[in-house]
Formats: sequence, C-alpha cells, structure tokens
Amino acid sequence: MFQSFFIGGFECSTHRGRNGNRHDLVASTGHDLFALTDFRRLREIGITTAREGVRWHLIESTPEFYDFSSVLPIIRAAHQEDIQILWDLFHYGFPDDVNPFEPSFVHRFGQFSYAFANFLKEETNVPPFICPFNEISFYSYAAGERGFFAPYELKRGNELKQNCARAAIEATRAVRSVFPSARFAQIEPLINVKAAPERSSEDVEKAESYRTAQFEAYDMIAGRLQPELGGRESFLDVIGVNYYQYNQWFLAEDPTAPGVTIHPSDEHYRPFHKILQEVYERYQRPLFVAETGAEDEDRAAWLRYVCSEVRTAMRLGIPVAGICWYPILNHPGWDDNRHCHNGLWDYCNTEGCRNIYEPLAAELELQNDIFERERFNLGFSIASSIPHENHSLAASAF
Repeated sequence: MFQSFFIGGFECSTHRGRNGNRHDLVASTGHDLFALTDFRRLREIGITTAREGVRWHLIESTPEFYDFSSVLPIIRAAHQEDIQILWDLFHYGFPDDVNPFEPSFVHRFGQFSYAFANFLKEETNVPPFICPFNEISFYSYAAGERGFFAPYELKRGNELKQNCARAAIEATRAVRSVFPSARFAQIEPLINVKAAPERSSEDVEKAESYRTAQFEAYDMIAGRLQPELGGRESFLDVIGVNYYQYNQWFLAEDPTAPGVTIHPSDEHYRPFHKILQEVYERYQRPLFVAETGAEDEDRAAWLRYVCSEVRTAMRLGIPVAGICWYPILNHPGWDDNRHCHNGLWDYCNTEGCRNIYEPLAAELELQNDIFERERFNLGFSIASSIPHENHSLAASAF
C-alpha cells in the first residue's frame, strides 16, 4: 500500500485559532520553500512516503477560482525524489467566505476536491492516495463544541460532525469521478475514556458513550449511521488512526472538557494494540497509524512503545500498513507560538538546513530494522482494495 512502512508527516494545519489568526504550518516550518531538500532527507533515512496538506484557503481565495501554485512545488519535488504523497484535502482550514455549518460547504468542498483531482491528473496522471478530511471528530469538537477553532461555535458539535461527514463523502465521490482507482484514508483520532474508580455507574456509562462516539465519523462515511448523509461501505477504504500520549483520559465532571490523562504506566491504561484490534474487528479494513508522536525527550521512547504495540497487533493478524511520525518537522505551537520539539528535524535556516534529533533518528533506524527482520513473521495478506462501486459523476456535477 505504501512505498515505505514509516511515513513522514508534514504538519499542514491551516485553521484560524483562538485569537482569530490564520495558521499555515506548511509555511511556518519552511516546508513550502524547501520541500525538495526535506524529501531528500526523508529518502536518505529510508522513508519514501509522506503526508502533505492541500491549503484550501490559498488555492480558492476567490470563490470557485483555483490557483494551485502553492502545491505545485511540493508535487514536483515529490516526483523528483520519488516520494509517495498522502494528500489531506481538509486539515482544519477553509476559505474565509466558507461556513462549515452551511449546506454550501459540502458543495464547495466537493468542487475543490474535484478541481484538485483534475490538477493532479494533468501533473502526474497517477491515481492518488487521498485523506478527504482529517479528524472529523476532533474538528467538530474544536470548532463546533468548544469554540477554539473557527467558526468558534459552542454545543453544536454533532451538527458540525454530520456536515463534515457529508463533505468527506462528497470529496470521495468527486476524486473517484476523476481517478476511479484512487485510494482513500478516512483518518480519525483513537481514544480511550474511562470513569475514575470512585465515580458512579452513571459516569461509567457516560464514559463509555463518549468513547464509542469516536466511531461515529467512520460509521457515517460507511453509511452505517445516518445513511441519509450519503455514506457507503466502499467509501471506507483504508482506516487511518491518530494516536498520541494524551489520547486516554478519565472522564471530567464536564464530559466535553479534557480529563486527567491516563498514562501507560497506569493500570487503567488500555494497550494500543487492543485499540487497534477493536477498530479492525469493527471495520475489517486495512489500517495504518496516520499520526503519532511526542515532544522533547519522550520522542524515542514513544516511538518504541507504538512500534512494539503495532507488532503485537500484526501478530494477531491485524493488517497495519504503516506508521507516520507526525510531525516530522518541529513547528510553532498553535496557541502560544512556542518552539515545539516534536519532530525528527528542527527549524530550517535560510539555506533549508535542519538539525536532526539524534535519539529519535537512532530509534527510527532500530525500529525499521526490527520490522524488516521480522516482516515474514509479521506477514499477512491485505486485499489491495475494497471493491469499489461505480461512482462516475458527470464533470458538470462539480
């Protein structure tokens, strides 16, 4: 499925944060200027697959007029270095004239996705790997429930989740009308929420309800939940899962507020391989770790933990196709612009040079060797695709 088991994830968030300022992590990390050298670094350490984002707010700054100059250098740099790209079409950001709560959002996103697919066809004519909408669950929480992403709404998370699912479905249909053999990753965060031991049975039920809500976006896209949104099983092609150190917590008094993190050393912590197993048993799709990472000195140890758990999952017959370290470059913090030391490489200088974080590089090399050494023991057969229905759509529909 992927050219390399390990994947480099280039942070590409473009949302408006709490203060209303537009983020553009592709630009603030210097990746837009130095994509070629960044890809060359990836190749030198054996990574030939990367996650990238298409910056909708730059491409469609004028409604229904598309300028792909911001993404063209990345496409050509990837081609030059033979890097496979997994394209995020929506990574939290959108043009200023778009409202993600409105029905028009679905149509606009479908048009944009169709235009990008046609642009890719002109440039490469290679069926792409697309993530239509990164983290519907988190975005609908951040922008519709808690109001710290634009458009800053409160207690409208479920409403936003449904419209985002419609948009992801429309984008999938649009790209397939151009590339019938395109692959799609529907990417969501995996979580575990528990009631603390002293909490009531009612709180135990609330925690479990919150935990199982993590599957709603997948179920909407597959047509298992609210089929009127347009979902179909064939739209759920590859499952992407995002998992970090803070993805398990005890239920807070306010269930929508962050609770106390459950750490791996805690007896209440659920091993990551069991979470992967639950996802695979529920959907029977190939999957990959689409994002994982940690900050500072935790980076190497966290990669070691995730890789160990993935190997355990693979021995159980769960088809995990890859692991993406996200982000691969250090970046400025969303809220405070702090220097986040969570990548393999640091900020670049004016020539595009970046210092590498040696402990993570050494652990990555070690883990890659282990996976290579054990690949026959970890082997299994993954269907190259889920049977696709005929989703041909007239170009005039977009």
